[in-house]
Amino acid sequence: MPTVHLLDYVAGNVRSLVNAINKVGYEVKWVRSPEDLKNVEKLILPGVGHFGHCLSQLSSGGYLQPIREHIASGKPFMGICVGLQALFEGSEENPNVPGLGVVPARMHKFDAKTKSVPHIGWNSATDTRVALSGGQSFYGLNPSSKYYYVHSYAALYEPDVLEQDGWFVATAVYGKEKFIGAIARDNIFATQFHPEKSGQAGLRTLRAFLNGDKFHSLTPKDSSRTEEKNGLTRRIIACLDVRTNDAGDLVVTKGDQYDVREKEGAAAGGQVRNLGKPVDMAKKYYEQGADEVTFLNITSFRNCPVADLPMLEILRRTSETVFVPLTIGGGIRDTVDTDGTHIPALDVATMYFKSGADKVSIGSDAVTAAEEFYESGKVLSGKTAIETISKAYGNQAVVVSVDPKRVYVKRPEDTKHHTIETKYPNAAGQHFCWYQCTIKGGRETRDLDVCQLVQAVEAMGAGEILLNCIDKDGSNSGFDLELINHVKAAITIPVVASSGAGVPKHFEEVFDQTTTDAALGAGMFHRGEYSVGEVKDYLDGKGFLVRRSESDI
Repeated sequence: MPTVHLLDYVAGNVRSLVNAINKVGYEVKWVRSPEDLKNVEKLILPGVGHFGHCLSQLSSGGYLQPIREHIASGKPFMGICVGLQALFEGSEENPNVPGLGVVPARMHKFDAKTKSVPHIGWNSATDTRVALSGGQSFYGLNPSSKYYYVHSYAALYEPDVLEQDGWFVATAVYGKEKFIGAIARDNIFATQFHPEKSGQAGLRTLRAFLNGDKFHSLTPKDSSRTEEKNGLTRRIIACLDVRTNDAGDLVVTKGDQYDVREKEGAAAGGQVRNLGKPVDMAKKYYEQGADEVTFLNITSFRNCPVADLPMLEILRRTSETVFVPLTIGGGIRDTVDTDGTHIPALDVATMYFKSGADKVSIGSDAVTAAEEFYESGKVLSGKTAIETISKAYGNQAVVVSVDPKRVYVKRPEDTKHHTIETKYPNAAGQHFCWYQCTIKGGRETRDLDVCQLVQAVEAMGAGEILLNCIDKDGSNSGFDLELINHVKAAITIPVVASSGAGVPKHFEEVFDQTTTDAALGAGMFHRGEYSVGEVKDYLDGKGFLVRRSESDI
């Protein structure tokens, strides 16, 4: 197989990038020292997290000048995400840290007043010269395709500035801000999006760069693509609750109010509900067009060494065939290994990232951390799992899974917590309620409301909220729209709506009546009542912008 070299400065999930490169027919070799770059032909610089961390790591490792020399030599170079940002002069994220200065522009933080930040999801990368180039675009980019982005800082696009300097530019729009999604000039190609997480569209782009296919012709339909089709799509996420069944096998299950045992029928007698094998089901949902796949580990592997946790192998196998973002939740905490060794949450998360995860989800421990945050007078300790992981890998890598339940009160004055006036009073006729946080899979309540929790974890560095609802779980009655709007009004980071989806119309309701950033389905997919593709077809018919699956490369 032909080869390409990767320079990994501890950039998060590089396993998926390796798998994607293998998929398009190339072998990966690693750059181990600055001296290695002298003999490298094709070089890829991946990146996640902070701009300053990336440049500082490259600088301390002695890589900056060799990278400049590689680029100046005319050999192929590709930057991904922060690898693109490193090419610029600098970034607002770390104003005192200079970039490589190859591109004469700077990175700016997205405006969070009108939209969620980070920008997470599937967006466009449309060549600004398509209309002038006779229907050609660069490196496999297609205006009909969508690509996966996850970032808070971007190079805002100024018409014709970079083009006049010989750059080819592809853009995307987030809110009212147009930014650079990809750039190319001579031997350089860089993407703000993650091609290894962008499905077939991303694989096509990787292959084009590696094969040296800089330009390709578009169909008349693609080359006449209009601007209103650009922009962020509605994300549909498939969620798999994974645990051991009574025979000790890992299975996908689904609970009703978090109870995963059968109550009637052939499997009566309290057997764990078995809906399929995790790796096979993840691949199925990817092929149906799922925008992300989330694994929630709901089993405690108490007698298993951390390095041998079964979920690590599930991630490794899944990332070989599933080229969309993977989230893993459950067990991301400080822990003690079977030999008595203390393992920090950051090290546990690192194992998952190296196995193929793009994000880690933290649940009960986030509630405990939030309680300590308020007890300290809102002083950050710097030691929580959220803080240590987000500092190392960026806030986009940390999801907090929230499990609230309604508590009704007669009047807002009857509680110290944030209340809403609900359209759905309880049997006692009470029209006000607050959302109480729970831990341990909903089995234990805490004196903390959902707004207090999400505001605390945002301050700690969480980049996304997975918003469950115990009252709605397994009900197939639709999402708790009041809860979603309540939480969205309290924070600026993205929110994924979860719990209650039973039919495609529920996804229409949540996207139409809330400003949620994504919506998650589980049981309706697992039972085969609806596919992810059918939900997207329904939303498309209602005028919502969704990502469509593309044929194999």
